[in-house]
Amino acid sequence: MENKFLQDITTYFKGIKAEWGKITWPEKNQVVVETIFVLAIVIAFTIFVYVIDLIFKFGLDLIVK
Repeated sequence: MENKFLQDITTYFKGIKAEWGKITWPEKNQVVVETIFVLAIVIAFTIFVYVIDLIFKFGLDLIVK
């Protein structure tokens, strides 16, 4: 049983080593462009949610008054 366990662990780590060699890392330029793109989307959605919040606040103020 213990021998089977060690074989399974050895096989697992050999598989990890084989898969690690298949990884393709993106170029630095691609990472920079995609990071800027993600930040732009986050900022755009933040502004959108803020504007929607202001609209609802204005509407609630009209209803309450």
